[in-house]
This record gives sequence, structure tokens and C-alpha cells, in this order.
Amino acid sequence: MDKKYQIFVSSTFVDLKEERQAVLTAVQESEHIPSGMEMFPATDEEQFNFIKRIIDNCDYYVVIVAGRYGSLAPDGISYTEKEYDYAVSKGIRVLAFVRNENAIEENNKDTDFTKLQKLSLFKAKVQNGRLVRQWDNKQDLVSSVIISLNKEMREHPAIGWVRANQVLSSENLVELSQLRKEVAELREYKRKHGEYKPYSDIAGIDEKVRIRGTKTHIWRQEVTSQNWECEVTWKQLFMSIAPYLLDCPNDQRVESLLKSIAYSYVGKPTSDTLYMNSQDFQTIKIQFMALGLVNVSYSPTTKGDMALFWNLTERGTQLMMQLRTIKTNKTSNNPFKTS
Repeated sequence: MDKKYQIFVSSTFVDLKEERQAVLTAVQESEHIPSGMEMFPATDEEQFNFIKRIIDNCDYYVVIVAGRYGSLAPDGISYTEKEYDYAVSKGIRVLAFVRNENAIEENNKDTDFTKLQKLSLFKAKVQNGRLVRQWDNKQDLVSSVIISLNKEMREHPAIGWVRANQVLSSENLVELSQLRKEVAELREYKRKHGEYKPYSDIAGIDEKVRIRGTKTHIWRQEVTSQNWECEVTWKQLFMSIAPYLLDCPNDQRVESLLKSIAYSYVGKPTSDTLYMNSQDFQTIKIQFMALGLVNVSYSPTTKGDMALFWNLTERGTQLMMQLRTIKTNKTSNNPFKTS
């Protein structure tokens, strides 16, 4: 999905107005969402509380420090430092940029001794435990911020924002709700009745299922397709797929595995591109769920999206062990055999 990240840019106001605006513009040109306090520089607690709500919605926090400590809150801490402390407390990824001392103009340096002390302590806090980039001028700062942000987004992707048409549709949500309801009913039935047998006429594990598909062959830019089908027992199918489900694969991965497994029962090796009938795949999924062998549910991905994932139930794990383990030869001297 085309994900955009929201970046909060924090700094003192008057002395870094041009630099901060250049950074905000660069973030916007990178097709991400800049946030700052141009329209609401924090001068009181009410405005600061509003800024905190904006920081809550940001994915990354950029703090720019130069020669001024900034406006003080009633507790004697600058609003810039309070923003920084709040972002850290919320676990937001912080990128810090401190201007080289010899590049700061004299008229942009604090002269008040108390503020100078607080600025020094703030710089030390910012540089403690994280990589901080030094900068001299506006161009240097913009370049450093964009490079650092791109690296951070690659190595530590955040939640971000996507267009509404890229997330779950209303149909997906209805399907998800129905699946959750069915799973809850299955679990409740198992709790009350033990082994899961919801239907008296459900096909047994030793009965056969017919699986259909096509294979596509490309030769000299000519594409040809050929249908294939096989008959395989539910036991054979489950015995082949079960070990792969220990990794909790997503729906697409399971479909890819199943089509290769099913075609292996055709008995003809091929290097062609294989496809399996979509309805046959859905039937296999439901049958394994109905037999109480697998759970299939929507879960978050590592990137914060949602997808269907498969995993074995306790019953499925037991059946896999029964079908896939090597049985001992009673006449052999097996050192791992228990009495």
C-alpha cells in the first residue's frame, strides 16, 4: 500500500523559522505529511495540550536545536523540550539535529545564563543514547533530515496513513465479523462437547476430494493453458500441508503450497505456472476448519496491515504428529525409545 508517514518538526520559533519551514517543505515534497507549530507556537499550557494531541498522531518526531532554549512554560522548561519529552514518553521514533556551535549567529544565541545552562542540558539529553546529526546551514539541515527519515522509515517502519480505499472494505469487515463469530461458536462448541463434530454428514478424513486447476505454458511469447485435476484424500492433503502451518503462513502462501501439493498427485512433473480453482481452495479451507484441524483468522501483519493467517489447532497438531512421525521398529535397539 502507498503509505504516508506524519512527521512532527519541533524547534524554537523565531531563530529557526526559515530552517524549520524548509524542512516542512522538504517532507511535503517527499509525499509525507509534515506537522509543526507554525500556526500555533506553544506559548501556554492550553496550546501545548493541543500540540500533544498532534504528536500522538505522528509517526516520527524531528527536533532541531540551535542557540536558543525557547519560551518557558510555567514549570521553567521550554516548550520545545516539553514536546521532546512527550514524544519520547509516547515511544515515537526521535531524530535529532543539533547545529554546530561555530555556525550559530551571535544574534541567535541566548545571553541569559539560566537559559544557556538549560540549553546545554537539553542538548546533552537529546544526544544521549541516539545518533545525532550536526548541521551548519539550512541546506545541510534539509539534506540530513530527509536522508535520516528515509533510513528510519526503511529500518523502523511505523503505522503511517493510507487512503481509505486501500484498507479493508465494508465487505471485508463483514466477512471478518462473520469469521470471528464462527470461530467463537466453534470454540464454545469444543469447550462444551470436546472433539469438534458440528455436522453428522461431514466428509471423513479418509474420503477423497477432487481438486481442479490450470497450468500455463509460455513459449516464444505464445501462452497456452491446460486444465488439470486430481483426487486426493483429506488425510493426504492435510499430511502434506500441516508442517508448513507451524510457521502460521498467510492465506496466499497456503494457497501456493496447496496447488503444488495437489498437482503432485497428478503424477506429471511440470515447470509451468500452476493455478488452483479458487472455490476448491476455499472448500479446503472450510473443510479443515470444520474438521477442527486449523484456525484461520485475520491478524495484524508486521507492517501493521491485516491479513488472513493459518495455524494448527491442538487437534490438528496431534493428527500431524500421528501422520508424519516415523514409527519405531520394535525389534531395533532405539536409544530414544521410552519404556
